[in-house]
Amino acid sequence: MKFFAKYRIPKTPEKRKEIRKELLLGLLSGVMIGISYPPIPLPYLVFVAFVPYFFVIQKRDGLADINRFTYFTMFIYNLITLYWVGGWLPNSDPFLMIAGTTLFFFNPLVFLIPSTLYYLTKKYVNKNLALYLFPLFWITFEFTYSLTDFNFPWLTLGNSLSYFTNYIQIADIVGVYGLSVLILFANIFVYQFKRDLSLRKTNKRALAIFTLIIIIPIIYGNYRIISFSSQDGSVKVGLIQPNIDPNEKWSDGNLNQKINSYFELSQKAIEEGAKIIIWPETALPVYLLAGTYPNEVNRIHKFVDSNNVSILTGMPDATYYYNTKKAPEDAKPIRDGKVMYTSYNSILLFNPSSKDVQKYGKMKLVPFGEKVPLVESLPFLGEWIKWNVGIGSWNTGHDTTVFKTLVDEKEINIGGIICIESIYPIFTSQFVERGAEFISVVTNDSWYGDTSGPYQHKEISVIRAVENKRSVVRAANGGISCLIDPLGRTISETSMYTKDYLVVDVPLNSELTFYTESPWLIPMSASVISILIVLLSIFSKVKQKFI
Repeated sequence: MKFFAKYRIPKTPEKRKEIRKELLLGLLSGVMIGISYPPIPLPYLVFVAFVPYFFVIQKRDGLADINRFTYFTMFIYNLITLYWVGGWLPNSDPFLMIAGTTLFFFNPLVFLIPSTLYYLTKKYVNKNLALYLFPLFWITFEFTYSLTDFNFPWLTLGNSLSYFTNYIQIADIVGVYGLSVLILFANIFVYQFKRDLSLRKTNKRALAIFTLIIIIPIIYGNYRIISFSSQDGSVKVGLIQPNIDPNEKWSDGNLNQKINSYFELSQKAIEEGAKIIIWPETALPVYLLAGTYPNEVNRIHKFVDSNNVSILTGMPDATYYYNTKKAPEDAKPIRDGKVMYTSYNSILLFNPSSKDVQKYGKMKLVPFGEKVPLVESLPFLGEWIKWNVGIGSWNTGHDTTVFKTLVDEKEINIGGIICIESIYPIFTSQFVERGAEFISVVTNDSWYGDTSGPYQHKEISVIRAVENKRSVVRAANGGISCLIDPLGRTISETSMYTKDYLVVDVPLNSELTFYTESPWLIPMSASVISILIVLLSIFSKVKQKFI
């Protein structure tokens, strides 16, 4: 509680007044950043939302003072954008609600990384340079957070701009991290303009640079929108949205009834010309290919063959090893250790006239939801922390997969990713670099009700589409299923919580953008600079102490 002691025990009336003013500025920044995100259509606010925050941290010198204020501001921001994470529905899993509540308090802590680097620069390197390096420190935090076992990079700052279609086209060069850099530099120059204005000065340089930060991406964006065309044709895809309660799906044993429902919707899509059918994440809550469901597997093969379509579906998948010596290191024991198995949240592709099923195992698992962080080092955590629906212990997939199917004798390459994987920009670009002509996201956002969460998740795919200039189709259990074109425009979409299907003409593309070929450039450069700042700070402190 000492962290907040300054706010509880002001020393003088003047200090009390100053603290109240600073808290209001922090509240203002937190609120403005928060409401810049979907589904609120105010992305433009983010270009000035950090200005009140900068006014306060520029006046502060102590690390505790800067970080205390940063935590408060970012807590407000996180609360507004992530209020839905606990899945606050009547039948929600209690562990999901506990994890969501914990996230409200933990997630703002990671935002102390850029503020700490800012402090080190300000104290030990160069006071005037600290603010200009803040955007790079922020990118270092966004990037490194996405690499940890506790990763949840949902709030990457560039994600707030998905509604600003003309502006975000530059993401095919700089990616979402580059958008974050532009946002923060815009805020810095607005701050400088406002600061000098309060001193009765007009900082034309700051105003000019801010204007360029806004105008140049818009000019580039307009050019890309006007000049872009898909040179590789299109394919008709049917997106199936069954709207099954995710909490009941895992305990409801009527498998054939579920298959019938999928077939009914798929048949309607086929009648409208769909050549590829996509079912959502974990469409059937069983290990379909494990050998215990031969009749159901044959039904799917027969449907695919008779209609001459491919079915790409989210599906649990498991492999059993009765010779435990041949089991991989991450295999889990059953039957008192006599049998080992691996299980994956997977995507399967059923092609006509083929019994071979292409597979992909999810590589980016939801912390606490699909994998307990650090469970490899501390296995007992896996027994302590479990969802009631039983999906908290998937194995981690080992490699990206580009699915291949034939449509009218033309090979189509599909990058299939699962749910939260769509929030990882570098990861998604790997599928495109390996030849994916469009990206398919199979997901289930029904855990969170009709809140901001499903809308934010869908809009993050807008940024992925623009970065790689690839169409993105989403097949979601309860919505939002949609087609997003390579320019980030939503062409067609379903409503939340409806049983529905959607047939869309998906533009195909084989062009590799600069971002797709160099996704590491900005985050790695920012990280190197941040590491140098830390080293310079250590050197400076040692020098002050011993020289």
